[in-house]
Amino acid sequence: MKMHLNLATRDLDGSVAFYSTLLGAEPAKKRPDYALFITQEPGLELALDLDSNAVAGGGEHFGIVVDSAEAVDMQIVRLQAAGHAVDVEREETCCYANQTKVWSTDPDGRRWETYFVHEESEVRDGPECCSA
Repeated sequence: MKMHLNLATRDLDGSVAFYSTLLGAEPAKKRPDYALFITQEPGLELALDLDSNAVAGGGEHFGIVVDSAEAVDMQIVRLQAAGHAVDVEREETCCYANQTKVWSTDPDGRRWETYFVHEESEVRDGPECCSA
C-alpha cells in the first residue's frame, strides 16, 4: 500500500529538487508541467503539477516517520547539503510523544517534518511543538 499525494507548484524545477532531496529519490517521470515520484520508503506516489496560481494552504504540514534518530540526522545532512533551510528539534514533546525531528519547507511554502518518536508521552505539547 502506498499513499498518493498530488501537489500543485509554481516552481516545478525547484520542487523536483526539494522533493528529490527530501525523499532521497529522483522522479520516475518528469515532463515540462509534471513530475512523479514513486518511493518504497516511504511508500508514496507524489505527483507535482505545474500551476502558476498554486498556493499552499495555511497551517497544515506533512511528515515522514523514520525508524531512528540517526535517520533524522541523515535527513538533516542531505537537506543542508542541498542548500535547504532546516529547523531541528531534538527530544521535544509534541503531539503526545517525545520526538527528534527536522523541518524543511518546499518552494511553495509547504512544511515537512522528518521525525523519530523516542517514546509516547502523557503531555500533548512542549513549548517548541510544531513551531518551526
